[in-house]
Amino acid sequence: MERRFRITVDGRPYEVTVEDLSDGGLNRLYPQPGSMALPPVSPPPTAAAGAPAAAAPAPPAADASGGAGDVRATLGGVVDSVAVVVGQSVKRGDIVVVLEAMKMTSPMIAHREGEITHIAVKPGDAVEVGHVLLIIA
Repeated sequence: MERRFRITVDGRPYEVTVEDLSDGGLNRLYPQPGSMALPPVSPPPTAAAGAPAAAAPAPPAADASGGAGDVRATLGGVVDSVAVVVGQSVKRGDIVVVLEAMKMTSPMIAHREGEITHIAVKPGDAVEVGHVLLIIA
C-alpha cells in the first residue's frame, strides 16, 4: 500500500510517496533475510580408476622459475610505483611495489629481509596474480 506524505527539508517542502513493505513480502524490493540460502557444496568428482588425473593449470611461463625471494603480485592490476631500487636493503613488511586495480592502490610488501637483486616491473606495467614483481636475496 502506498501513502503520500509532505516533508520539509531545510525549509523546502517535498511531496513523497512511501510504500508499506509489511504486506507479507509480496512486493518486496529485497528478499527476506535467510530466504536466499545457498545449496550445499559437493566435492568435485574424482577421476575413475585408471583414468589420468587432470593436471592443475600451470602458472604463466614467465613466472615458472620462482624462488623463495620472489615478491609476487597478489592481485591483477597496473604497477603504480616501485618503492625500491636494485641493491637496496629491505626489511620484512616494507612496501616494495604499489599496484592499482579498479582505482584502488594496494601495497605489495617484502615477505623477508634482504637485498633487492632484480626488479621485473616498472610503473605502468600490467600484471596478473602471481606475476614476479621483484626478487629479494
